Amino acid sequence: MTALVLLPGVYRPQADTRLLAQALKAEPIAPGSRVLEVGTGSGALALLAAARGAAVTAVDVSWPAVRTARLNAYRARLPVRVELADAATCAPSRRFDLVVSNPPYVPARSSRGSGPAVAWDAGADGRAVVDRICARAARLLRPGGVLLLVHSALCGAATTVAKLRAQGLAARIVLRADVPWGPVLSSRRSWLHERGLAPVTATREKLVVIRAERP
Repeated sequence: MTALVLLPGVYRPQADTRLLAQALKAEPIAPGSRVLEVGTGSGALALLAAARGAAVTAVDVSWPAVRTARLNAYRARLPVRVELADAATCAPSRRFDLVVSNPPYVPARSSRGSGPAVAWDAGADGRAVVDRICARAARLLRPGGVLLLVHSALCGAATTVAKLRAQGLAARIVLRADVPWGPVLSSRRSWLHERGLAPVTATREKLVVIRAERP
C-alpha cells in the first residue's frame, strides 16, 4: 500500500486491512462505480478504490480518522468524499456498487471503545458494529452490488454469513488468514478464555473476508 500519514489515535493498516485489500483488488470496479467504505481509518482502502476510478465515499465515527483519510486523499490527489458517520446511519439515501468495511470486531468488556480503542472494541461478543453492517447491507447495495467485510473468526464468521443471507444476500467466505495475536488480544487472554472465545494457549487469530452480493 502507498505510504500513509497517520494522525495520533488512528488505526494503522494491519493484516486485516491487507486481507481486505486483496479481496478488493479481485473485484471488478468500473470507472464511476459507487463505493462506500465504512470505518475508513487511514483511508487506505478508499484510496485503492479511488485509484481505480471509483466514486468513493468513506465514513468513520472518529474525527481523527476523518481528518487522516482526508489528508491522505489530498496527498494522493484522489477525490474521496470523507464523512463523520457510523455504520447504522451513514449514507441513508444512497446505494452503492461496492461496500467495504474493516469494522471494530475485538471482544471487549465495554460496548464501545473510546479513544484509539474505538477502532477495535466491539462489545462482549465483538459483534456490536458487525451486526449493524449486516442489518443495513441490503439497503446500502444496488442490485448486483457487493459487500466485502473482514473480521476475526472470534466473533463468528458463520453468524455473519447467516445474518447476511437472512437479508437476501448471497454470502460466503472468500478469503482466510491466520495471523499472530497482537497486543490487544494478548492483553485479554484470560478474559477471552473465561468467556469461551479462545483457548488459554491461543497465540494466533483467524481472519475472514466475507463477500455478500445483492441479487
